[in-house]
Amino acid sequence: MDQYHPQPKRPRRLRRGVTLRDAVADISIKRDDLILPLFVTDKDDPQPVESMPGVSQLPVKTAIQSIGELTDVGLRQFILFGVTSAEKKDPTGRFALSADAPVNQTLAGVRDMGHDVTMIADLCFCEYTDHGHCGVLLPDDPKTVVDNDQTLDQLRLAATCLAQAGADVVAPSGMMDGQIQAIRGALDEASFTQVCILAYSVKYASSLYDPFRDAGQGSMQFGDRKGYQMDFRRSREWQTELQLDIEQGADMVMVKPAATYLDIIHQVRQACHLPLVAYHVSGEYAMLHAAARQGWLDLKHAALETTYAIKRAGADLIVTYFAKELSKWIR
Repeated sequence: MDQYHPQPKRPRRLRRGVTLRDAVADISIKRDDLILPLFVTDKDDPQPVESMPGVSQLPVKTAIQSIGELTDVGLRQFILFGVTSAEKKDPTGRFALSADAPVNQTLAGVRDMGHDVTMIADLCFCEYTDHGHCGVLLPDDPKTVVDNDQTLDQLRLAATCLAQAGADVVAPSGMMDGQIQAIRGALDEASFTQVCILAYSVKYASSLYDPFRDAGQGSMQFGDRKGYQMDFRRSREWQTELQLDIEQGADMVMVKPAATYLDIIHQVRQACHLPLVAYHVSGEYAMLHAAARQGWLDLKHAALETTYAIKRAGADLIVTYFAKELSKWIR
């Protein structure tokens, strides 16, 4: 009786060897796809963030120098978050409007360097308010917490300040109703028609932001943000938020978190032709580092696989704390 020899299946023939696998891969990541978050502080020395290995709060001069060095190795997109000392915080986050705020100083310093970079500025008040919420509080409504309309007025002012300092893109992350229309109007009135808006259109109330709150020192003193960020138990609400932001003038849209919301990234990609940004958030980053420290996984391979998954789901750009490492690891 003839011995049966199974024929190799076609897909496996295309997996033989690195060169062939690379040749047939249909998902790629470029350095220009990566956006590196930076935390800039008014302190004099870098402050390591314990819950985010490799991440530090950077003094303004250090941040400006780092951006210059990273630009030389191929990273060209950065998003800035401010870290404010307690004595400069107040109920409305007024320090965000000051030219002395670390983000505004950093933007101005980078512009003075003349590097060809895209500078994105987070636009929210949680790092500037003494209560840690994303806007002005209502005095007598603990359930709603944030006064949406008063916060819109503050956002108009803050967006203009960031544009004056040199932001190419402002990224309102507070999930206030009508924020894109308000900001677009303010920028246009101030003749900053060329400044883009990256809308945090699909941002869920997630436990995976906790390390970020350590880094940005923007933890809430009471309550939570579930009244204005999206409920992760709702799978279709993103459609309304996305449609409103597009109608109001968003230039790019974001899904946040990323790795644990790949289904949402995919659906948003199908529904929207604007550039889609996904934020691989602090908790997702910290979990990979924690597992790697225990020897449970290889950090490089896990970070690459996760980033490719985010890109495969439909993201055009990825905000990631791994951006420096990925710029060396990607082919």
